[in-house]
Amino acid sequence: MSTSTQDAPTPPEALIEHAESHSAHFATRSLPPNTAVVTAHGEIDAANAQALVDYALRHGDHINRLVLDLSGVDFFGTSGFSALHTLNVRCAGESIAWASVPSPAVARLLQICDPDSLLPFFGGVDTALSAVQGEPPRLLQLVPQPR
Repeated sequence: MSTSTQDAPTPPEALIEHAESHSAHFATRSLPPNTAVVTAHGEIDAANAQALVDYALRHGDHINRLVLDLSGVDFFGTSGFSALHTLNVRCAGESIAWASVPSPAVARLLQICDPDSLLPFFGGVDTALSAVQGEPPRLLQLVPQPR
């Protein structure tokens, strides 16, 4: 059973929506320009994996960048991996750049199901946001530049 609430217009970076599905809680923050950060907490399993995809793409008509923050997920079943694959295909079809942040539970499953790291996962929300916004990653400079 899913519930959803819609709040009044909110400033950037504010929570605009949240939902619960089975043993998971989802929330969305809107960021300029046309970016959504979807956060999931709890357990992602066969009972709610499709709900995660549907929730993440709920605003697909209004965004072209999506970050899926799974760092609060305690359990991530194989149906969660299937949901990520579905999300990847749907984002490609809708021209939405997306990236995700795994929890330890998600990372364990990805080591098995995505050993070549084909899905876009990053170490934190800031890094994932930079990736979907097309910013080059910050690199350490090991050799000083001549003056």
